[in-house]
Amino acid sequence: MSAANTGSSSGKMRVLIAEDDKISRRVLEASLNEWGYDVTAVSDGKEALGLLSGANPPRLVVLDWMMPGLEGVEVCRKIRERGEQPYVYVLLLSARTEKQDMLAGLKAGADDYLTKPFDTQELRARIFAGERILRLQDELISARDALQFQATHDALTGLLNRGAILRDVTRELTRARREHVSAGVILVDIDHFKAVNDDYGHLTGDAILHGVAMRMSGLLRAYDSIGRYGGEEFLVLAPSSDAEGAMQFAERLRAGVESTTYETDAGSLRLTLSLGVAVSNPEDAPDSHVLLQAADAALYRAKARGRNRVAIATAADFAIEAAVSGAPQTSRHA
Repeated sequence: MSAANTGSSSGKMRVLIAEDDKISRRVLEASLNEWGYDVTAVSDGKEALGLLSGANPPRLVVLDWMMPGLEGVEVCRKIRERGEQPYVYVLLLSARTEKQDMLAGLKAGADDYLTKPFDTQELRARIFAGERILRLQDELISARDALQFQATHDALTGLLNRGAILRDVTRELTRARREHVSAGVILVDIDHFKAVNDDYGHLTGDAILHGVAMRMSGLLRAYDSIGRYGGEEFLVLAPSSDAEGAMQFAERLRAGVESTTYETDAGSLRLTLSLGVAVSNPEDAPDSHVLLQAADAALYRAKARGRNRVAIATAADFAIEAAVSGAPQTSRHA
């Protein structure tokens, strides 16, 4: 397990002991240290909860039921109320032996229950079981995150894929309508990319796509999004941008890519971009289809005028797309 998962820079699983009896606490601490854990020991529930509420808390907790300030079962309840990741595994210790007490502890959020006095080897087995469960959960979370990334990202460039970036555009336009702000989209096309594939091969073309994607990603603001739209085209979402801001942003992308040399197996290559910008009206934001089609019309003009330039959608572009889609005219940018 990595240090990030264990919560310890040493790679050891961190264990928190909360036990008010000094002798029992020392016995627990000595045993867990001997078994290779990174141990923190406290004497009451409030201190334990404070450590668990902080940054990078221990993942495995041994709680005594009866403690001053805050009992173990209350600490359990407060841990579970947070419902946060990563999961904290709780072993509850108690001198209570009735089944209803065990049930109450488990209902409060404990994962396991051990009665006092306990056998040291049984404690070791319970701790090991808790660690194994945490490891398995971390593996499942990692697998889930990997699948989620694969489902939303383009394998070649590492950018958002077409479906994911379009969902971002739709969400942003919904927000723009609600808050009466503008939003910009920029369609980006690598100039003469077919010639790269024809002259140098598709592996070089793939290297160029990845390199251009990384260069543009480095020019984004924290709240911008970029995705691969298809082939050599990219889609950039610029939230809360007016026409002037979106044009400046697009020009920064164009200049950044033009000024970069891309090292490939075929040698050093330089490329340029053509970009089409469309910005929604804050008073009457269009749907995503109209906005994207207007950006596409602007991109077509940029290419027709000689490439390596930025063009912005006109009122006529929006009017044409609105008429085709049946949506109202929405742009105020001529």
